[in-house]
Amino acid sequence: MKTTKTYWNPLAEQNSSEWEIIDGSDGNLLQLTIAEDPDSGDYTRLTKFKSGYSTGFFGAKSHEYPEEIFVISGRLYDKAFDLWLEPGFYASRPPGEVHGPFIADGEVVILEISYPSQSLADNQAAKSL
Repeated sequence: MKTTKTYWNPLAEQNSSEWEIIDGSDGNLLQLTIAEDPDSGDYTRLTKFKSGYSTGFFGAKSHEYPEEIFVISGRLYDKAFDLWLEPGFYASRPPGEVHGPFIADGEVVILEISYPSQSLADNQAAKSL
């Protein structure tokens, strides 16, 4: 079961210490897991890009599990789709879909809901048993 925390504002200044820097980003990319299921691995996370930051160093990404994203603020360029993602943009990514690298225009905050429990690798392994 996912963890819960009732009515708080993770974007408020008093909660800025809750964010963790993503390794390799020199403080330009931060994340805050706001709910997670320790049994399944499913999680809900906020990701924050500092203005002008490019994730080119990390390259394009894909996951073996589905994820949903929703742009809360700022604009983010997704090179894989040649598309500017603006506030209100939503995507439901299937397992294996390539996305990024990204470039932030202004500070960008993304809501990400990921489902590692629905991993293709895990499902294929289970089918072979």
